[in-house]
Amino acid sequence: MTNNKENQMNNVYSVSEETKIIRKLSLMSIFGNALLSAFKIVAGIFGHSGAMISDAVHSFSDVLTTVIAYFGVKISKKEADKSHPYGHERIECVASLFLGLMLLFTGVGVGAVGFKNILSGNYNDLAVPGVIALIAAIVSIIGKEAMFLYTMYYAKRIHSTAFMADAWHHRSDALSSIGSLVGIGGAMLGFPVLDSVASVVICIFILKVSYDILKDAISKMLDTACDEEYELHLKQFIEDQPGVICVDILHTRIFGSKIYVDLEIQVDGNKLLSESHAISQQVHDSVEMQFPNIKHIMIHVNPAL
Repeated sequence: MTNNKENQMNNVYSVSEETKIIRKLSLMSIFGNALLSAFKIVAGIFGHSGAMISDAVHSFSDVLTTVIAYFGVKISKKEADKSHPYGHERIECVASLFLGLMLLFTGVGVGAVGFKNILSGNYNDLAVPGVIALIAAIVSIIGKEAMFLYTMYYAKRIHSTAFMADAWHHRSDALSSIGSLVGIGGAMLGFPVLDSVASVVICIFILKVSYDILKDAISKMLDTACDEEYELHLKQFIEDQPGVICVDILHTRIFGSKIYVDLEIQVDGNKLLSESHAISQQVHDSVEMQFPNIKHIMIHVNPAL
């Protein structure tokens, strides 16, 4: 029991614990979005609100993207095999790419309808939304923000980029529902075009989140290095290890949700080969224990002159 608590405090989970978290996040997101999208589509139709119908379509896309995230993360946790000696973590990047592209197409579709109504100029012909659409916007804001906080909390602890992307998808829904609330409220006050303006605002939020997700996924697929602060912290930790004189070279690369490290260290050149190997092994084990997101570190030993 104590080990489980210590693991959770250090953000280290066993495979079975991660599997439970992934399943819990996926089911919460799927059922939560299904209920919200059903409620919003009904409210949009009976409340005569184009913004709420667009918001409902956005929420329903979350159901599909969560399914993609679930299978992406599940496959990424598979053990390395002969065909994939470095594991399957990068499949999470592929899942995030699908999430980003789906958001992109959703945002463009939502914005196109809004622009069409705005450019038509026939604002008096636009229907005025009903109270049920306003209520749906409020419920959506509260519900989606709660889902964002819940998903992001666990996504950070299992270091899942796919579920972090899914969490931001929840936040984009909450922001788009704020746009719906303003647009619907303004339309009810005598400015019916604001309902269409809200659709365009929703489009902008969706496209921004889509850009961020796609940028992050592409960056990780290109073996991008960790940030300078992380590398400095890692270098300092290694140089503090017994027997290490200094770090000559330190290269990091992000591989899906994990990190690989190539390292060259200096040790006393008068030491026996077995002693130098013991130092490098101790550094290897200490780094992978202290930095759980580092999957493997390759160490080369240089003799100090």
